[in-house]
Amino acid sequence: MENLKTTVESRNITLALANKMLEAAMEKAKELAIPFSISIVDSSGYSKALAVMDGAPVLSIDIAQNKAFSAATYRRATHEWYDRIKDDPPLLHGIVHTPRLIIFGGGYPIKIDGQVVGGIGVSGGHYSHDMQICEAALALLNTIEPKDV
Repeated sequence: MENLKTTVESRNITLALANKMLEAAMEKAKELAIPFSISIVDSSGYSKALAVMDGAPVLSIDIAQNKAFSAATYRRATHEWYDRIKDDPPLLHGIVHTPRLIIFGGGYPIKIDGQVVGGIGVSGGHYSHDMQICEAALALLNTIEPKDV
């Protein structure tokens, strides 16, 4: 019998890195003076860390969690979905009924060495503001060594 690979190895974000990313995200949120909900999940979409800033809209909590879930499990930023589906009516009208899938900005996969280890989702402002918060947290990945987290 041929060599058949029987398992798949996956890597996940550490709690230490998730917390550092939350800190970076909240620093950027303070600059924008908007209260956000910020969710970080592992590569399977399970919650790793969550921050709900004072004054963040209650609805933003679920939206942030769903953005993080969408980004991690579909391995793509949430803002990429609309351009992909806008000219495909069956997909446009069908996939939006997929539970937890978000198709507007504010969710990004978290990648280390090219591998998705989690996702970050932010909600509370316009999606363009949510994206800025995510990008500030993701920028942290360029400043640390894997051994540091």
